[in-house]
Amino acid sequence: MDGFKVVLTDQVFPDTVIEQEILGAAGGTLVVAAGEREEVLAAAADADAVLTTYFPLPKEDIERLGRCRVIARYGIGVDNVDVAAAVERGIVVTNVPDYCVEEVGTHALAMVLALLRRLPAGHAEVLAGGWGVANLRPMLRPSEVTLGLVGYGRIARQLAVGARALGMRVVVHDPYLEAAPPEGVELVDLPTLLEQSDAVSLHCPLTDATRGLIGAEQLAMMRPHAVLVNTSRGPLVRFDDLVTALREGRIGGAGLDVFETEPPVASALHGVPGLLATPHVAFYSEAATRESQRKAATQIVKALAGEPVDYPVRPQP
Repeated sequence: MDGFKVVLTDQVFPDTVIEQEILGAAGGTLVVAAGEREEVLAAAADADAVLTTYFPLPKEDIERLGRCRVIARYGIGVDNVDVAAAVERGIVVTNVPDYCVEEVGTHALAMVLALLRRLPAGHAEVLAGGWGVANLRPMLRPSEVTLGLVGYGRIARQLAVGARALGMRVVVHDPYLEAAPPEGVELVDLPTLLEQSDAVSLHCPLTDATRGLIGAEQLAMMRPHAVLVNTSRGPLVRFDDLVTALREGRIGGAGLDVFETEPPVASALHGVPGLLATPHVAFYSEAATRESQRKAATQIVKALAGEPVDYPVRPQP
């Protein structure tokens, strides 16, 4: 293993001290690529491993990675990597699916509660010189709320714990769920979830099957006071359809930490009633960042040593 090269395609963290320590101790060198896309790919052409966050790696670019044996993504989703093309070339793909479960689950719950309690609208009411609840109705008691979770992985389960502690009814739609949900969590189809929920929170990977999962047809199934929260992947929601539904008052609100295009055009967000937006930060805490760096670098060391990795990613069926 001595002398292996790891290229980091897009550096988004404050530093790479953790990665350098882990990779250096195993005999490797970390190269932080810079410049335009072609320069990054040129730097990675002879790399034994690639570290990536958002940098797209489609099939044609993976085929240029002549020595690569592992592509490690810092985050959870791997929609920026053509996993099938990598696996076909014998390249192991890994992610870090458990590094920010607390953070995203809490962020999603905070958005649900802020929207149901009409906090953004209440803030605007006070700034406009208004007072009282007249313009903020309706509001539900937490124990009257049905929360619908689309997808039931680690983060959704974390959110469900908080919601149930507040007395909420939790319903779940997840066609890939292998184990039965715990007692008190109901499994339903997507139309039923949309029709019954006061708040809907998305927790799906971005695949061909889930792209545009929530559009005009699905929004029309939701209750007029219901809110939609997306802390997962932006393209799960057809943004223009959502904005239309909000402007027409067909749903009560939406909390978005992710968007179809990032960053979104700011002007498209102005004056949209019931919209609460954050800049793709649900994953973040200092501890989560460090965990992601440590675990991603560790997967590279394991893969190059011929050991089983902790988080292998396989092509979607």
